[in-house]
Parts: sequence; C-alpha cells; structure tokens
Amino acid sequence: MATNSFRGVRQAVAVALSLLAAVPVFAEPQPLSLQQAVTAALDNNPELIALRKEAGVFDAAAVRAGVIPNPTLELEAATGALTGSSDDSNLSLGISQEFLLGEKRLKRRTVAERDLAGYRWQVADRERAVREQVQAAYCDVLLAQERVGLARHSIELNKQLLQVAVDRLAAGDIPELEMYLVRVELVRSEGNLIELQRSLLDSRAKLFALMALPPTASPVLGGTLNGNDVRVQAVGDLKQAAMQNRPDLKALHAAMQKSDAEVALAEAEGVPNLTAGIALSRDTSSMEIGGVEGRETSYTIGLKLSMPIPVFDRNQAGQQEARAKRSSAEIRLQGAAVSVEREVESAHASLANAEKVLSLYRSDILRQLGENLKLTQEAYRLGEVGILAVIEEQKKYFEVSDSYLAALHARQIALNKLESAVAADINGGAQ
Repeated sequence: MATNSFRGVRQAVAVALSLLAAVPVFAEPQPLSLQQAVTAALDNNPELIALRKEAGVFDAAAVRAGVIPNPTLELEAATGALTGSSDDSNLSLGISQEFLLGEKRLKRRTVAERDLAGYRWQVADRERAVREQVQAAYCDVLLAQERVGLARHSIELNKQLLQVAVDRLAAGDIPELEMYLVRVELVRSEGNLIELQRSLLDSRAKLFALMALPPTASPVLGGTLNGNDVRVQAVGDLKQAAMQNRPDLKALHAAMQKSDAEVALAEAEGVPNLTAGIALSRDTSSMEIGGVEGRETSYTIGLKLSMPIPVFDRNQAGQQEARAKRSSAEIRLQGAAVSVEREVESAHASLANAEKVLSLYRSDILRQLGENLKLTQEAYRLGEVGILAVIEEQKKYFEVSDSYLAALHARQIALNKLESAVAADINGGAQ
C-alpha cells in the first residue's frame, strides 16, 4: 500500500510539473531606451513623414526637366468652291519638331537634381531638430521620475520621523506641537509628490507625442541621468566638424549650386530653339484646253526650318533674376556659417558651465548630507536636539539632492545641444 501511495504521489507531482511547463510565460516589456525613442520619432513623426513624401515632387521635376518637346502635327486644307473654282483644292499634311539648343535639357536636369539634393538635406536637418527635441523630452521625463522618487523618499523619512515623535509624545518627552509640526511636513511632502507626479505625466505626454505613439501606449523609460564625465573636443575642432556635418549648411550649399545651375540655364535660354518640319502637299487644279476640261493633281514634299531672331529678347530678365538669386544664396550660406560657429561656441560654453556646477556635487557632499541627516534624526530620537533641527536638516538634504538632479539634467541637455550643433555624436554613444 505504501508503495502504491508513493507511486501515486510521484505521478501527481509529474502531472503538476507538466501542467506548469505548459503554461505560457510572457516576457516583461523591455524599457524604452533613448535610442529607441529617437528611432520611433524619426519613423513615426507625421511632419517628417509628410516631408519625406514630397520627394515625389522633386522626382517629378527631374523627369519633367529631361522630357523632349512633343512633335507638332499640322494639317491644312484649301478649296476654291467659295471663289468659283470648285475643282481647285489643296491638302497639306506635315509634322514639325522643336530642337532645344544650348544644352537646355541637360541644364534643366542639373537644376532639378540640385534642387532634389537640397531637399534631402532639408529633410536631414529636420530629423536633426526632431532628434534634439526627443532627447530633451526624454531627459525631462528622467528628471521628473527622479524627482518623484526623491519625493517618495521624503515621505518615507517624514513617516519615520512622525512615528518617533508619536513615541516620544507618548513617553512625555515632547510637547504635542512637535508632533503637529512633523505632520505638517508629511502633508507638505505628500502634496509635493502629487505635483511632481502631474509634472511627470505632462513630460511623458510630450515625449510620446513627439514619438507619435498611440494614446494607449505608455512604455517605461529605462535610462537614467548619467553623472559620468564627458569627454569633449576643443571648440575649434567642434566648429570644423559642424561645418562638415551640419545638414542645414549643406542644404544652403546645394541651394547655391542650384543658383549656379539656374544662371547657366538662364544664359542658355537666351539661345533660340530650332523648329524643323516636313510636309506633304497635294494640289488639285482644273484647266481647259481646246474646249476640253481636265484636272491636274501634283504632289510636293517640303522642308521647313524656323528659329526666332534674338533681336529684342535674349532672356536678359531671366539672367538678371538668376544672378540675384545666386547672390542671395551666397549671403545666406555665409550668414548661416557664422551662426553655426556661434551656436557651437554657446553650446560648448553651456556644457562647460554645467560640468562646473556638477563638479560641486562630486566632492561627497551628498553622502555627507545623508550622514548628517541620519545623525540628526538619531539625536532627536535620543532627545539631544529639537524637531526644528531635524526638519531643517531634511529640507537641506532634499534641496541639495534636487539641485544635483537639476545639474545632471542641465549637463545632459547641454550635451544634447552641443551634439545637435555639431550634428554628430561627440560622446562615443554614451547618451
């Protein structure tokens, strides 16, 4: 009997294990990294999608620039019925073709191609701006999350302090007013948590809007505000990199090249086009010889060449307009280059200042404040200090901790702005 019971138990355990193995295990959703957020925004942002769709317009312009003019079919008929010569008639059928001289077709294609190149750099520049916006929004969410965690820690400390005050009040060591002061601090910290949670919701909504996520999607962010050192190149090297990488500068350079091509096209437009045609004619006429009336039909083939004489109009206005656009594009490029240099300088200085502020918190000041807070709390529990000293020490600890989080956030925002100004990852991928 014992053997049968043991065998039955073993079979039951085996069945249970097989049932557990059959239950599907769902993987936990992976936290959303900064790179994933940027990729989602670049793929799903409606403004970027609409801008990319405009590529078809420029492709069509390139096709249109290379199209050969259509031939012209000419049909002409004449009759003498209205002038009393009903037997006289003429019928002509011809075809003509316009030939573009001065390499107009090639130059039009060059203008269209450079216009397309400028458009592509404009798309890249818009992507750069969206990337910077997503990075800033992502950092805002991280800061809001850290502040919510700090507020919860403050509530926990106030609850512990309230329990100590209640115990000391029961023992008759403190007046009731001290317990009420602690309760006020607890309520204040709880109200601060509610406000920070609302700010967190707003920051997440802004980030998810940039990513174009559906309203039901609410992924968890997996990054943290990084307090590690950042290696930054010299400002001169960063300026040189910005001049080579910035898509807005490349778009303006493409616009200037397009203007050069438009000047060449305007000069070519001053050369008139040649139109060549060939026609087949049939002439029918009547004649009377010796009282006998007869009809005669003749066929002729003719060649026709025509070309406007450039006496009054040699496209002077078009050439003047093209040269004016070229000068304007050159001035815009020069002004943008100066602005980019200033932007890099400003972003580099902002990052340096943020690093200086952050370095103030790297001398174990937070650890020392934490130890001071613990010592003050223990001293209050032993009755060596009053409640105001503990409350003041807690305020100091959380104010400095919040300032440290703000410094981390400011440093990361400054780094993102500098990377956007240079249009390159200057920190080896450490985001």
